[in-house]
Amino acid sequence: MIDTHCHLYDEAFDNDRHEAVLRALEAGVHTMLLPAIDSLSHQRQEALANAYPQHFRQMMGLHPTSVTAHFEDELDIVHNKLFTSPTTYVAVGEIGLDLYWDQSFLDQQLHVLRQQLLWAEQLELPVCLHVRKAHNHLFGLLRDLNRPSYQGVMHCFGGSLQEAHRALEMGFHIGIGGVVTYKNATLADVARAVPLERILLETDAPYLPPVPHRGHRNESAYIPIIATHIAALRGITVQEVDETTTASARALFHL
Repeated sequence: MIDTHCHLYDEAFDNDRHEAVLRALEAGVHTMLLPAIDSLSHQRQEALANAYPQHFRQMMGLHPTSVTAHFEDELDIVHNKLFTSPTTYVAVGEIGLDLYWDQSFLDQQLHVLRQQLLWAEQLELPVCLHVRKAHNHLFGLLRDLNRPSYQGVMHCFGGSLQEAHRALEMGFHIGIGGVVTYKNATLADVARAVPLERILLETDAPYLPPVPHRGHRNESAYIPIIATHIAALRGITVQEVDETTTASARALFHL
């Protein structure tokens, strides 16, 4: 299986990072994708990818919550890394819009997202989108860019079923993680309705662990829990979820 979105370089794993990697491998998760946050995380991300080159692949991008009034330096760093060594990265990410805590930098977030979408297009890389309380703004920007189709994933999808269909129509995959196991989660409706070949598995570790680990640190070893839950929702086998989502991830990210 492939964890298409995890932050195992996060400080939450400083005491047992190697053991967490081994647990993922033992659980059958042999490939893990590392999205970037900002320059403060790059060194840690790169060190982990270099330590286990057969199991980790990197993304590069500026996370929307790291966009401030003075975003230019951070954006320059992303540009330099992407265009100096584009084959190092499987996607531009994670990028997007986040208005959950603060809406004061919306204009800057839109500018940064637009720029990174254009870089992804230039480099022929997919994008990994983080969208929180901002789907209408996102779809408006994508509509303005007026591309016939997009390549990428709506990571940790938190929108409605209608918004999921809009994302699918634009060409995106839907990233599903531990939230799908939560009681009364609307993500369960999305997991049932979205074509299986457009679903990608992810943990977003160390965040958003699945039941029965809710309240504790998440890790890539829990991908089988998510796959099992999706299989139960759809009335299919875990093997089918595994094979289909793995094939989709390999195709999208050219793994």
